[in-house]
Amino acid sequence: MGAYILRRLALIIPTLIGIMVINFTLTQFVPGGPIEQILAQMEGQGNVFQNFAGGGDAGGANAVGGDERYQGARGLPPEFIADLEKQFGFDKPPLQRFLDMMWNYLRFDFGESYFRSISVIDLVLEKMPVSITLGLWSTLIAYAISIPLGVQKAVRDGSAFDAWTSGAIIIAYAIPAFLFAILLLVLFAGGSYFKIFPLRGLVSDNFAQLSPLQQVGDYFWHITLPVLASSISGFATLTLLTKNSFLDEIKKQYVVTAKAKGLGERQVLYGHIFRNAMLIVIAGFPSLFIGILFGSSLLIETIFSLDGLGRLGFEAALARDYPVLFGTLYMFGLLGLLIGIVSDLMYVFVDPRIDFESRET
Repeated sequence: MGAYILRRLALIIPTLIGIMVINFTLTQFVPGGPIEQILAQMEGQGNVFQNFAGGGDAGGANAVGGDERYQGARGLPPEFIADLEKQFGFDKPPLQRFLDMMWNYLRFDFGESYFRSISVIDLVLEKMPVSITLGLWSTLIAYAISIPLGVQKAVRDGSAFDAWTSGAIIIAYAIPAFLFAILLLVLFAGGSYFKIFPLRGLVSDNFAQLSPLQQVGDYFWHITLPVLASSISGFATLTLLTKNSFLDEIKKQYVVTAKAKGLGERQVLYGHIFRNAMLIVIAGFPSLFIGILFGSSLLIETIFSLDGLGRLGFEAALARDYPVLFGTLYMFGLLGLLIGIVSDLMYVFVDPRIDFESRET
């Protein structure tokens, strides 16, 4: 198993490099950039730069052509544009910028945000609790509900219970997470009906003044609606996956043999079937967790006014804040690859008969 883990760890670096190459290349063709963002903000403030250009009137400013590569650069001195390029590192060719970036990232040096005056690591750590809250609790709730429900649906396949629960699951799967979130707000957060849960935020404004027990209650009071909205689609998918996995195992010969030996139905179900059927469910853990953590986090965080990684990535993309954009992409990619390795270790934990060492490289 050790050799397999080492091989998987060795593949992380080229995989991350491939991800970064694709995204870095795409940004070279996307219009706009940090310099363009600054120039756009300066538009309409030409008087500030007229004096810098040596002219006290509009004619003096227009005499300086600026850099024709940048829209909105008319009236700005070339020296100012050159200083901006040097500040953001755009005075170097793209290949050198990419190699410098990857060398820093391999050392976990992600630099500072262009527009926030804070390091990328500190910015991510600041936003991480919100996204971890949504991802972790939503995944745990999805598993806690879906596995028992899926097992019961498999055992009672074709019954009335299976029929009406399947209808509820299909409805849950069909409802977009953001639409369900809005429905929860309208119903339970001071909309047209009840005001049971808070409208925004991860904790209350007076959180620091609360006792430890009150802080725990306040935390769960705030995350109830966002977590429910995040887990609805994952819950539906995981329930059907669990049911189908158990149905496949129930029909196999070893189950018939176990029952013929006099073992009870519960003993057969949880002593033999459960271990085999849970393998595919465990395999879906990384994708479910990553999907909940990063997939719907932007809309959920926006609707519930939560300042997490989803909004951070979206705002960085809009502002062309490349250190934040590429830094978070690198960290998320690394996290996803590591979780994939953890998933394989869980395979072995559930069923020690699995041997990854025998797999060909």
